[in-house]
Amino acid sequence: MENWQNKHIVFFDGDCGVCNFWVQWILERDKKDQFMFASLQSEFGQQFLSERGLDTKEFNTMYLWKPGRYYLIKSRAVLKIADLLGGIYKLSVIGKIMPRFVSDTIYDTISRNRMKLANQKCYLPDQHQKKKFIQI
Repeated sequence: MENWQNKHIVFFDGDCGVCNFWVQWILERDKKDQFMFASLQSEFGQQFLSERGLDTKEFNTMYLWKPGRYYLIKSRAVLKIADLLGGIYKLSVIGKIMPRFVSDTIYDTISRNRMKLANQKCYLPDQHQKKKFIQI
C-alpha cells in the first residue's frame, strides 16, 4: 500500500456498480498518481466516517479526503476530483457556479437510483492499481 497521507482519498460504496465504474474511470485518468481509494464499508472507511460523526451505515455519498486539509462530499467531491485530474476535466470548475443545493440534489437523485443504473460489478484492478487501494 502506498503512502496514503500524501494522496487524495476517494471513499466509495464498495457494493455499488456505478461507484465501481467511477473508481475505474478515475484510476484510468490519474496520470499524476494523486488518488487512492477505500470503500466506505472497509475498516478504514468506517474509521473515517466515525471520526467525523458521519453515518457509518449509509453508503450513498462519495467523499474526497485530503488528510490534514479537508474533506468534500457529493457534488463538491466530484468537481474537485475532475479539477485535480486536470486537462479537459478542469472545465468542470464551471459546475461551481451552480448552487450547492442544486448540484447536490442532482447528485442525490443519481445516488438514489444508482443500483438501478448499473449492475453489481466486481472491478478487478491490475497490479499497479491494486497499490492504490487502502482497503476494499
